[in-house]
Amino acid sequence: MSLGVNQLKQKTFFIYEGQPYVVLETHHLKMQQRRPTVQVKMRNLINGKILERNFAQSDVFEEADVERQKVKYLYNHRDQYWFCQENHPSQRFEIKKEMLGDLTKFLKSNTILDAILFKGKIISVELPIKMDFKVIEAPPAVKGDTAQGGVKQVKIETGATINTPLFINQGDNIRINTETGEYVERADKG
Repeated sequence: MSLGVNQLKQKTFFIYEGQPYVVLETHHLKMQQRRPTVQVKMRNLINGKILERNFAQSDVFEEADVERQKVKYLYNHRDQYWFCQENHPSQRFEIKKEMLGDLTKFLKSNTILDAILFKGKIISVELPIKMDFKVIEAPPAVKGDTAQGGVKQVKIETGATINTPLFINQGDNIRINTETGEYVERADKG
């Protein structure tokens, strides 16, 4: 199927110069005396490199024929990340850290996620948009700080650090948007 430039939305998979890409962001640019262009930030699904390109309204792309499959994240050892088929724990496979990128901050054992396949090979994974994590380290809020609605950095069970409101404490469960890496709400108190 063909895609026009205006169909290149976030998370759209398409072929550019013979390689599959996923759209990360798009911006419409209107310049005086010139035709409008669309600036596309995209990630190569084979090598993980991120590119920014400007496309004309007349440009047409081939949609990348991708499949989705449910997989379960098991564990990581050094920089190896191990997964299995959702219902076949014995069928294990590794996905390289380079391909996972920032998602590694939010990988929790036994999380079910979507693997994206291109020509039968896994090229990317998508986490659930909102996930809950246990706070394992949180500096205490200093009395008087909370009036300004400040933020503090806490460490979650995966080892990632997240900015949260001052009232979040060690042991709390918090909900995080895995696309933006931002705190959403407190899921429950520890």
